[in-house]
Amino acid sequence: MSVVLLLAVGGGVVVLVLVLVLALRLWLVLQPGTPVPRKSLSLLAVAGSGGHTTELLRLLENLSDAYSPRHYIIAETDEMSAQKIHSFERSRANKDPSTMFLKYQIHLIPRSREVKQPWISTVFTTLYSIWLSFPLTLRVKPDLVLCNGPGTCVPICISALLLGILGIKKVIIVYVESICRVENLSLSGKILFHLSDYFVVQWPTLKEKYPKSVYLGRIV
Repeated sequence: MSVVLLLAVGGGVVVLVLVLVLALRLWLVLQPGTPVPRKSLSLLAVAGSGGHTTELLRLLENLSDAYSPRHYIIAETDEMSAQKIHSFERSRANKDPSTMFLKYQIHLIPRSREVKQPWISTVFTTLYSIWLSFPLTLRVKPDLVLCNGPGTCVPICISALLLGILGIKKVIIVYVESICRVENLSLSGKILFHLSDYFVVQWPTLKEKYPKSVYLGRIV
């Protein structure tokens, strides 16, 4: 047997072992464990531009103060979302100064895809965004990721999933499809339908097409 063939076989064995280890790690992470009482849960909320951010903040209005600290993720070029988030947090604090809603932080990552960006280059920008998102997600180590459709959420959710696969921390991913999606999922939704722990739709037509989704009626 030639040296080249031996190296090829050895490399294949290494790859197989790594795949088996990751598969075992993922299986262990997904096993149900004993619930541990928590006073607060760290939240990582992914905001998009325009209506996505508005819908996300409406969702957060209904969450208790136990979801703290809150870490917001926005695209680097999305100044409007940052203004909306600051206004939202100040409003919550003004209503009840004793709340924990001042404990928040905004993080910036590159967009996965700019408006009218060619799909071929989107692959590379998404990979780059994932590359920068993982250290951020690793540092924050959220208990819950909440998102509602912007492309920015895909790298973050993949990074959160990797934390579980690597055995660092199990992160719950909750995806709420935008109210604008009546009959078809968004591109982000089509991807995260297979990755999220809870996939929420707001129209019965989507529930019929995707039986594994959660339908709660209109929630934003």
